Amino acid sequence: MKSGNIIQEKTYTFAIKIVQAYKFLVEEKKEYVLSKQLLRSGTSIGANTEEAIGGQTEKDFYAKLNIVYKEARETHFWIRLLKDTNFFDEHQAQSLLNDCEEILKITGSIIKTIKLK
Repeated sequence: MKSGNIIQEKTYTFAIKIVQAYKFLVEEKKEYVLSKQLLRSGTSIGANTEEAIGGQTEKDFYAKLNIVYKEARETHFWIRLLKDTNFFDEHQAQSLLNDCEEILKITGSIIKTIKLK
């Protein structure tokens, strides 16, 4: 991964945290259904960011970035649900939510900038 691409770095780091959260949920909480949803959507954010960066055209980039935004919204939902059903404590959830919200803000800003052109 090249250095300096903020969204690429943040989504990769977030994916690592999501994998760690998934392992916690499965190993410690014995939760297998919601945790799989979190894993799928949370890691998809970084994967789609990579696809966006490798897009052939600005249209490809824009389309993939919209998927990143949608997956981040879904991930935000799963984190809140896991917190409100006591699988995550407040601290665990807030850390993930803060990261997810930052990704949403950055991605949203990029999408708006591209749309304005």
